[in-house]
Amino acid sequence: KFCKKTRYGLTALVDLAAQPSTTPVALKTIAERNDISLQFLEHIFASFRRTGIVKVSKAPGGYNLAKAADEITVASVVEALEGINLEDEDVLAENSYKGISDTIQKLVVDSVNQELDQILSNLTLAQMSGYYSDHYDKQEMYLSEYYRGLETQGCPDFRFFFYLRSVEGRQREE
Repeated sequence: KFCKKTRYGLTALVDLAAQPSTTPVALKTIAERNDISLQFLEHIFASFRRTGIVKVSKAPGGYNLAKAADEITVASVVEALEGINLEDEDVLAENSYKGISDTIQKLVVDSVNQELDQILSNLTLAQMSGYYSDHYDKQEMYLSEYYRGLETQGCPDFRFFFYLRSVEGRQREE
């Protein structure tokens, strides 16, 4: 299971990858579209800047991917935010037999790390963005913005409109 920071980071990057590469996107826009705290997203994007995943565009003030989405792996995102490998820190403390701890590390933790690394190293942001575009309504990302605007304008039934929109989408799929 990924930590919240990684899930939000991946969400923000898929959002960014779905935008035209020439158009910088403001963090505030990404935060609002995905219901992520702007302050938390700023912290996440600081890590992305340091590791070369995103770049800041000074002119209009926003972010772009620093390289093509098919060159950014999920492994690089995870590594930027939390490191790549699982660690079995507690086994030795709980178990006084070092042999058991080594066995767990080698046969379980190391094996999981190896498989996880293989999966994450071969999965790119472009694949995730493509999957999203193929399987979900392209307007989904923008609907929450629209309905949030209705709510701030005093429209009490914005949730009902959102519900109707989601039902329409499900009916089209059936």
